[in-house]
Amino acid sequence: MEKEAITRPSSAPKEASPTPHSSYPEVTKESEFSSLTPANGTDDEEAARTVPGQGDNGQPTHELERWNQDKTNIFRYLSVIYAFILLGMSDGTMGALIPSLTEYYNISYTVVSLVFLSPFIGYLLAALSNNLIHHHFGQRGVAILTPTCRLAGFLPLAFHPPYPSIPVLLLLVGFGNGIEDSAWNAWIGNMHQANELLGLIHGAYGLGATIAPLICTSMIAKFHLPWYSFFYVLIALSGVELIVMTSAFWSATASVHRASLTTSSSNSSSGKQERTTTRTVMREPITWLMAFFLLGYVGAEVSLGGWIVTFMIDVRKASHFDAGLVVTFFWLGLTVGRILLGFITGRIGEKLAITIYLLLSIALELLYWLVPNFIASAIFVSFLGFFLGPLFPAAIVAATKLLPKGYHVSAIGFAAAFGGGGAAIFPFAVGAIAQKKGVAVLQPFVLAILVFIQLLWWCLPGGLKRGGLEKARESKEPVGYGVGKLWRRVVKKRENEEKTG
Repeated sequence: MEKEAITRPSSAPKEASPTPHSSYPEVTKESEFSSLTPANGTDDEEAARTVPGQGDNGQPTHELERWNQDKTNIFRYLSVIYAFILLGMSDGTMGALIPSLTEYYNISYTVVSLVFLSPFIGYLLAALSNNLIHHHFGQRGVAILTPTCRLAGFLPLAFHPPYPSIPVLLLLVGFGNGIEDSAWNAWIGNMHQANELLGLIHGAYGLGATIAPLICTSMIAKFHLPWYSFFYVLIALSGVELIVMTSAFWSATASVHRASLTTSSSNSSSGKQERTTTRTVMREPITWLMAFFLLGYVGAEVSLGGWIVTFMIDVRKASHFDAGLVVTFFWLGLTVGRILLGFITGRIGEKLAITIYLLLSIALELLYWLVPNFIASAIFVSFLGFFLGPLFPAAIVAATKLLPKGYHVSAIGFAAAFGGGGAAIFPFAVGAIAQKKGVAVLQPFVLAILVFIQLLWWCLPGGLKRGGLEKARESKEPVGYGVGKLWRRVVKKRENEEKTG
């Protein structure tokens, strides 16, 4: 991170007394809490959120970093957009290759599903090591390590090795993807106008996931090239990423990262800085709630993106190219949704926005499952992607509003990387079940995931009103408080009805 962005006024927060919910430092309304006001508020709210000033404890507030505050940050943000396009292409490729891999290696759905499962180990390692990499190598280490891992995986795949080696190679790719996904989400999630900025980078991910299946299926179906030809494209793009990202983040060293962290412990009053470890943030219920929410969300997203082609061919009886178009519509809808709805989410609040998006997604998934028509399926899938799109970036922003700044890299990095494992576990589960029951199991499987993460989201602290997340952090509201309060009201109402009846 650029030095100008980290040498802003800072000071030790007040020492907080332990509470059952957390050991967060206290925050005052005018100081740290003011920096968490939604980005799309009034002009007064914008000024309070971004201009350094004095809190009621007499200490200076923290100015949020901006993507365009200098040329270096602009270059870095644009580089991250390119990296996320490549991340989307990496995730969107394997689903389009499943029919070809099944035929080329003469393997079952269960065996071919290992291409989804093996990256989970890489994502899990990324979740555990993200904070360590930042501490010892800074963002420079992330910028170099990610494309290096991709190249280490893609280069052998271009030579169509024996199938048992493919899951091992994809483990390396999964580790690189997990480190990148978690690192840049944590960085941009703490910026000014985070909803919009995260929406754009995740829109870039969707763009990559949109064009990859289209190019891949065209190379196979139209130009009759072997399935592994597309990896030549990914190798070239990964090489460019290595050069661009290294140049952009070369000055973002470990010492710069450590200097940017604000101390959130009682020792900060003595000027001693403590490192927030992954173990520390894993004690927080919010970290795990976000991790499992993202696990389910990414699992639903990649299960759809990975198996739509096979589902449309086997169940809807579409051609390979037409099925490739349908999955392209899904990723295109996801891309557009992340960009457009990102500007709406902050205005109505993340809690309410994701509730609405998920309810609409559940309805569209039901229609996709129950209406056996090719054109209708393509339409439903497109809108399903549209409303699923903003869920990931909005969840990241919600985490930044509920957790102290010193926890962001560790907690968001862990949740994003752990959640990225959903791209491995759930698509593999679909393949394993499809081997016995047929690929039609995709639809009820995804529907169950969407219902589950909707219930998880309602357990998040804060009400559905805008600003509820910030108030929940200020009052240290525990996870599940709102659901418990609603349940108590229902029980009390029934008791009153029984008494009057």
